[in-house]
Amino acid sequence: MTPPPSPSDGDFSTLFNFLPIGAYRSLPDGLMLRANQALVRLNGYEDEAQLLQGVRDIASEWYVQPGRRAEFVAILIRDGFIKGFVSEIWRHKTRERVWISENAHVVRNGSGEVVFYEGTVEDITDRIRVQEALRQSQEQLKRITDQMPGMVFSLYQPREGPRRYHFVSSGVRDIYEFEPEDLLRDPMLITRYRHPDHAHELELEVDAVMQAPVSLSSEFRVVMPDGRIKWVYKRSSAVEFDSEGTRRVGVLLDITDRKEAEAALHASETLWKLALESAGDGVWDWNIRTGEEFFSTSIKAMFGYADDDIANLSAELDARTHPDDVAQMQLDRQAHFDGLVPVYRNEHRIRCKDGGWKWVLSRGVVIARDDNGQPLRMVGTHADITELKQAEAQQHALEVQLRESQKMEAIGTLAGGVAHDFNNLLAAILGNLVLAREDVGEHHPAQESLAEISRAAIRARQLVQQILTFSRRQTQEMQRQPLKPLVEEALGLMRSLLPAGLKLVTRLPSSSLQVLADATQIQQVLMNLCTNAWQSMEGGSGDITVALREVRLDASQALQLGGLSSGAYACLSVADNGPGIDVETQRRIFEPFFTTKAPGAGTGLGLAVVHGIVKAHRGVIDLHSQPGEGTRFDVYLPLAAAAEAADTPAVMADVSSAPAPLPGKHVVYIDDYEALVFLVGRLLRKQGHQATTFESGEAAIDWMRMHPDVPVDLVVSDQNMPGLSGVETAIEIHRLRPGLKIAIISGHVNDRLLTEASAAGVSEVMGKQDSMDALGEAIRGLLESAA
Repeated sequence: MTPPPSPSDGDFSTLFNFLPIGAYRSLPDGLMLRANQALVRLNGYEDEAQLLQGVRDIASEWYVQPGRRAEFVAILIRDGFIKGFVSEIWRHKTRERVWISENAHVVRNGSGEVVFYEGTVEDITDRIRVQEALRQSQEQLKRITDQMPGMVFSLYQPREGPRRYHFVSSGVRDIYEFEPEDLLRDPMLITRYRHPDHAHELELEVDAVMQAPVSLSSEFRVVMPDGRIKWVYKRSSAVEFDSEGTRRVGVLLDITDRKEAEAALHASETLWKLALESAGDGVWDWNIRTGEEFFSTSIKAMFGYADDDIANLSAELDARTHPDDVAQMQLDRQAHFDGLVPVYRNEHRIRCKDGGWKWVLSRGVVIARDDNGQPLRMVGTHADITELKQAEAQQHALEVQLRESQKMEAIGTLAGGVAHDFNNLLAAILGNLVLAREDVGEHHPAQESLAEISRAAIRARQLVQQILTFSRRQTQEMQRQPLKPLVEEALGLMRSLLPAGLKLVTRLPSSSLQVLADATQIQQVLMNLCTNAWQSMEGGSGDITVALREVRLDASQALQLGGLSSGAYACLSVADNGPGIDVETQRRIFEPFFTTKAPGAGTGLGLAVVHGIVKAHRGVIDLHSQPGEGTRFDVYLPLAAAAEAADTPAVMADVSSAPAPLPGKHVVYIDDYEALVFLVGRLLRKQGHQATTFESGEAAIDWMRMHPDVPVDLVVSDQNMPGLSGVETAIEIHRLRPGLKIAIISGHVNDRLLTEASAAGVSEVMGKQDSMDALGEAIRGLLESAA
């Protein structure tokens, strides 16, 4: 059939070809009549004539989904136009799959007959992939929170109007026995379950979160529809706060079992009798009405007094009771007098004759009351528990250190894993940005937006590097070297950064103090501690003192510092005369993302990174501070023995600039991250190479087995993948093709990996590159060395 003559393009022919997105004119049966240059390029052709010659029927040759063209035509015939019709298509010539958005309308003649269709085609592949990445990220968040006990939530509380939940984990079912969608649909549902006795507490919480970006924690009861009572613990923090409202994240935990256990324990405590409690070191008999009190000789001797040094009056020992313990002692007495507890029991300190203090456990019982129930006489015992209290204090300190160590280790492992995945996302974003900026051209209006995205992604990558350092997953270059020059070099830079009014004081030894350390990370420790010190001054004046000295720790000192071995250490101290740090802040100061700065003024990673680096160097960091008396951090690093002269193996650095290799090499690239596989494939092809990519080692091995005659110059594989690892994949490939050059990339290169890779015949083990350019340079160097 001869197509009807088309109207003259007139003055619009240049505009037709100038459009940055595809434009076309076609017959209703799918025969293409016209196509602009953007649509020609989209389909992989050089000019319009090639496209018109190659495309015969759009319906069967273009759309990936069968019947998609029919849906398109149906809407077009019904409405006369169509907007934003999203489909997956084949690039006609290359058969690559891409996503497009179409706009089109029907052109009719004077008789109302359809003459042809006109429309535009926009490549939205990148947008679809970003949306898919976001969906996968949200799905991953859901999978993670589904494994956590309790309900994880994110909500927005405006100053006017009801709250809105943005995320509710599936754990809400375990507490309230309704679905996450129920709470998303009715944000006030959860408040109607709260016990009436806690209604006022809820009002106070709402008022508090609207006043400031506070963190809250509380325990309260909820009433289930069937009348059951549950106890719930809630903790939440503000992540955004402004004049319009606040966004908060938090967690709810069912603590009913714990509360019931506590109640059962309290109820089941048996009443003990005085005869079973009177095996202490001294006996007293108190006439409550007159104040007279008989003290056995052993009680007075317990505190170093002779029998006539203390009168037999209750006021005598009360006057020698530590001031901090008096109030609780009186409360415990009164509780027994009022019949609230069957036996009086209290621990307090009493001043000895030599001025020291002893802890005593005082137990007693009222044995006589008047007709009104008022106590008349009470007898009991004092037991010296000083050594027990000291042992408890030491044990508590060690338990706190152990818990903190375990917590930091767990958080470090989680942070390292999250940062590793996030690094892959950033690599894909930054790599696609480079390609996108090349694709749109230097003067394209999108360049400004792409540049802003690039800056934000680079800042995110720097934050990931801090997280990896905190989690000790960054590759370390440990070398035996003098510590003093490293400190002097960092101080030289620090002097130029200090604000006006702050003075840097140094106290360095004459000896160099040899340590086994990563120079960059040790200098980062010093810079972070100094920065933390001057920021604590809050713009005022003061001194920051940096000292370095050699110390020898005995077994007791080493244990108190956190389980070090006794021996010689270098102690690097950073002290300031700022406002100091309270006890509660000291307890959390090394937690990642914990900060006392205003929102947006800090990430809370500085001291967490310091903690991670110091622990990775087999050292510890100790904190000394009192409110109003300044702060001092002491970093202990083991001194290197002469036998440690050999440096630890270093990871192969990124290949620096090198001449361009001969094109036409065949590279097989393996990585379980789909976006990175796609990006590296594009990079290699732009460099003139043939690239065959796989998302698993198993798939690559199957391809090798099925294509034994296809030449391959290089295999590059990620190490950490589901199924076969990079090393296991290399072993299988070498069985099929002995002598083939294989390189492995890992975000955590260590001695074990290097040994296993060498045994598997791997040629190179590389750390994760910071950019696509660095990866390209590294692959280029590997190809040249294989030539």
